[in-house]
Amino acid sequence: MERIRINNSEWSGLPNKLLHLQIIQNSAARIITCSKSSDHITHTLIQLHWLPVKQRINYKILLLTSKALHNLAPPYLSELLHPYTPSRSLRSSSAVLLSDPPFRLSTMGVRAFSCSAPRLWNSLPLHIHQLDSIMQFKSQIKTHLFKLAYAL
Repeated sequence: MERIRINNSEWSGLPNKLLHLQIIQNSAARIITCSKSSDHITHTLIQLHWLPVKQRINYKILLLTSKALHNLAPPYLSELLHPYTPSRSLRSSSAVLLSDPPFRLSTMGVRAFSCSAPRLWNSLPLHIHQLDSIMQFKSQIKTHLFKLAYAL
């Protein structure tokens, strides 16, 4: 589980690898809870309050994005993010949105931090954007992703 947790942001956008990692996470959940392999895993993951692998990756990317925007991440990450500035004044102008950079390759470009971070960040509810505390952000983002993953 530790290896999945540490390296999960590297797997962004790789569907075959995600399936393999999800199988490993499901097996670990069954071992921890002594569940049968015939039991549905979703209930077990909810009981453990574990995000599915895809959501864990999104969590990691969003956390790095938040840290980069608050100057808590290495400068090379902050340099990849650019604030969105609309051409005219909009009600959403006060929101901290990021511009989506163009990319050439649909396979590799989408997985790059500079492309995936703005897409995920802009999809968040505005009240999560406005959090200044990293601890509050972690809690709110995990709750948000948990609700999305399990349709709660």
